[in-house]
Formats: sequence, structure tokens, C-alpha cells
Amino acid sequence: MKIGCFALIEPFQPLERQFQIVKELGFDYIDLTDNHDGATLGVEFGFAASQSLDGHPKRIREMAQRHDLEITTVCAHANLLDAASPERYGTTEIIKALRLAGNLGIHEVITTEGESYTDFGHNLSTKEQLLVIREKLQTPIEWAEELGIRLLFEPHGPVTDSVELMGDLLDSLGREDSVGICLDTGNSWLGGSEPLDFVKTFGSRIGHVHWKDMPAEWEEKRGKQFGCGMSPIPLGDGVVGIPQIVEKLAEVGFSGATTLEVAGADAVKVSAKRLHKWSGVVC
Repeated sequence: MKIGCFALIEPFQPLERQFQIVKELGFDYIDLTDNHDGATLGVEFGFAASQSLDGHPKRIREMAQRHDLEITTVCAHANLLDAASPERYGTTEIIKALRLAGNLGIHEVITTEGESYTDFGHNLSTKEQLLVIREKLQTPIEWAEELGIRLLFEPHGPVTDSVELMGDLLDSLGREDSVGICLDTGNSWLGGSEPLDFVKTFGSRIGHVHWKDMPAEWEEKRGKQFGCGMSPIPLGDGVVGIPQIVEKLAEVGFSGATTLEVAGADAVKVSAKRLHKWSGVVC
């Protein structure tokens, strides 16, 4: 199992600074976390750690090489339940993320349906939710197959946070070689499921893991909130049961890349140390 870190550690700093910090924290692996179409003012003036999906892959490759880091995934978290709009991250951006990953030699792109913000999305039946997700992902999956990339669904919405509905979505899409799961331990718990059930149910379809633990006081949010960007506490300080998840992943033969999504450099370091211990990975 590879243990990496997301590229959002220090607020209001550019992406290269995030790469530098991740290496200083002792990691060899990183994901390409925040990204966007075209250009943004924040990136242009050095206070946002986002990567343009239209950027030249050589510059990203050279940045990773400068800091001796391997990029394991490109995140392409989308809004797939609301109606398609140029203001929403959706099909077009996922395709661009897949192309960028292909040009960088990265074999995993992570997406999700996200939470609806409009009446259109809120009023969809479960059957309609599954249909609109399938429709918006049809072309991206074709690109994933063309490029030899696995598109992974992360629990981060009303469909993917449910073991049952995640299974229905995967069954409707088929294509086990190109479609799988990124287990997010905190998001799945927060959405009301048990992360262990994801591991037991989907096993080899899990291609990547996002590590989060959640504090006990978040119990009241459980089943009401669809995911969060990062954990506010180190792994092992919460109620998710990370050691048991590590053990179960080993039992199903998981040996892929993982990413710590933990807020703050100190909490990241504590989490990495504990994860190394639980997994038996040598630092």
C-alpha cells in the first residue's frame, strides 16, 4: 500500500508550495487535488493551489520531478445531479482530467456525483439519480477505456454514500476493468454507511483510498451531510475505526495508492505514523 498526501496543506499558497510541503513531510506520493478549466485569478497571482486542466502536462511532470514525488491520481469531483451548466464541474471537466492523467501516465481518476444544489437535483427520484449520473459519465468512461485509466467513484453524495446504491450504480455501468471505487473512510461514515461494508462488498473494485477519521461530535451530522474535504483530526482520534479498515483492506488484497485527507501538517504527520504502524508499511 502506498501512503500519500493531498496537495492542499498550506492555505493561500500555490500548488508548487503544496508539493514542497508534502515532500518535507516525508511523503513520496501525492494526488493532483484541486483543478479547474482555463485560468483563475488565484493561480495567476499565487494564492490558490489549483491546476488548470488545460495546462501543459510537461510543467506538471517537471514540478513533481523537482520534488521527487509521484502523482497517483487526478481528482475530478463533479456535480452530476444538477442540470448541466458551464458553471458546474461535470462531464467536460472529467474528460479533461482523464486526458491530463493520460498525458501524465496516471492510471486513476477519481470522481463522484456530489450534492445537489438546485430544485432540479433535489426532486430527482433514486431511479432518476442513477440515470442522470450514467448519462453524464457515458462519454468519460469511453475516454477512460481509450486511455487505459480506471475511473473511480468516491462516496461523496446521496448515491455513492450508500453501499446499496453504489452497487446499483456500478451494476448499471458494468465495465469492471475501467470503473471502480475510491473508498473515502470519512465520507462513507458521514453519509451513514459503514466503511467496512464498502470493503466487504466491493473488495477488488476498490482502487484507491482517501483516509479520514471523524470526531465523535460529528455523529449528529451523520446521514445528513454528504462528505467533507478533509478530516479535522488525525487518524485514530475519531470514531471511524481506521485500524479495522486497514486490516480488512489487507484481507481483500488491496495494495494500491492511498491519500491522507487530514487538515494541518502536524495532524498529517501523526496520521502517517499511525497508518504506517497499522499497515506494516515501512516509513
